[in-house]
Amino acid sequence: MSYKCNNNITYSCKYHVIWCSKYRRKVLVEEVGQRLKELIVGVASELRVDIIEMEIMPDHVHLLLEVDPQFGIHRAVKNIKGKTSRILRAEFISLRTRLPSLWTNSYFVATVGGAPLEVIKQYIESQKYV
Repeated sequence: MSYKCNNNITYSCKYHVIWCSKYRRKVLVEEVGQRLKELIVGVASELRVDIIEMEIMPDHVHLLLEVDPQFGIHRAVKNIKGKTSRILRAEFISLRTRLPSLWTNSYFVATVGGAPLEVIKQYIESQKYV
């Protein structure tokens, strides 16, 4: 097991996060899905959040993240959802005309401290084929 450090703590905080598009509309396909991946990587990099695994489904997103506990998972998810929504809706007019907002207000998050990371990564990768 590897640990991360900042100025005053050593940690290993990994989270499985899932959120859906508004009304579970299947809008995260083709160029939108590809651009969303790029944006998530960029925003996570800005926030110093590590993406361990990512899968974009037509109507929801799976992420396996490592987040500094002083920053917090809620702030990380809020920032990723907010910035990706704003940019995607500006770039793809169809997202503005079909939906009042891109994401639902809610999301799922679970810690993955007890499960081997390979099992969680395999589960997220397998979602593509369901």
